[in-house]
Amino acid sequence: MAAIPDDDWLLLSEPDLGELESQVVLATLRGPRLSGGRRVEQFEAAFAGWLGRGHAVAVASGTLGTWLALRAIGIGPGDEVIASPCGWHQVAHAVTLAGASVVFADIDYWSGCLGPARAAARITPRTRAILAGNVNGHPAAWSVFRELADVHGLALIEDSTEAIGSSYLGRAVGSFGDVAVFDFSQPSPLCCGEGGMLVTDDARLAAELRYLRSRSLADRRSVSVGSRVPLQASLSEPAAALGIAQLTRIDTLLQRRKEVEAAYLQQMLSFEGIKPPYVAPGVDLVHWMLYVVHLGKRFTASACAQIVDDLATETIEAVMYCQPLHQQFHYTQLGWKRGQLPLVERFADRALALPLHARLDPDHVKFIVETLKDSSVNVGAGAAIY
Repeated sequence: MAAIPDDDWLLLSEPDLGELESQVVLATLRGPRLSGGRRVEQFEAAFAGWLGRGHAVAVASGTLGTWLALRAIGIGPGDEVIASPCGWHQVAHAVTLAGASVVFADIDYWSGCLGPARAAARITPRTRAILAGNVNGHPAAWSVFRELADVHGLALIEDSTEAIGSSYLGRAVGSFGDVAVFDFSQPSPLCCGEGGMLVTDDARLAAELRYLRSRSLADRRSVSVGSRVPLQASLSEPAAALGIAQLTRIDTLLQRRKEVEAAYLQQMLSFEGIKPPYVAPGVDLVHWMLYVVHLGKRFTASACAQIVDDLATETIEAVMYCQPLHQQFHYTQLGWKRGQLPLVERFADRALALPLHARLDPDHVKFIVETLKDSSVNVGAGAAIY
């Protein structure tokens, strides 16, 4: 069967690009440098200023950025990092890349974020850091995590790869960790194709991150640069130019997505048994990365997969939100297995991600929700989705 062109699909995500992005990227392509130039520095300065943090370091991806952060903090073999196995970008892989041991803890089911009490129960003398994420844009319980990290002398790494623009207790996500990491690949509202950003208020940490990120031209003849072997994990000039343009328009980008979210909520209200998206106490604003629906307990993972297939027959792209890390092959070889983290397993079996981007109009959203409703009723033998 011939593939259906992307233009005929309601895709999970699409970048929101305009004339400004085209102009800035074209100007960069006509310049003398495509790497190691001023655009990256400009993007870093603009992002740090927008977020209100002292330093920003642009990197090639969120996972590489997290790896750099772990190395800069001094975490490696023999150390433990507490993290959630739940997420879209799954940056907890970076703990393994750093040679440390990842210790998974269960989540708060409705927010999808790492549970502070469950993380606290995993702390041992070998624990060096907590890696907690703002899952699908929903802020984690940062006030509790900050206190927990301070009491135990741990580094707090904030995974904001799925979140930009959300706020908790009056502060933007990305402002809570000793270091925070963002990712600018799809489906991020701020999309550079690929790329990421590390932010911190610690000047010494920022300097170490820059050292480890890449070797500069000035280092080519240095005998000391190899004392701590750097990566080649920089952001390109065109990607940085795209990021600058997107950041200039970020309020508009986020507002347009909020309008699509409102259309979803309106349609979902006529969906018997459906619940509005959960927002935890202390959370001021959530900018969802995707529109995620939680299916009820009676739905199995295979039933959820059937709904994904049903949506695909109507050219609607949807996916199950995550495959928990503790159920993936590498980690099962280390002794992790299904049944150890029941909340994240329930979440992963029943969390369905629907399209969310500015190219969707109310009629698109209505069609998506009606198709979802028909499929869930058929799969669920006539019962409501919850």
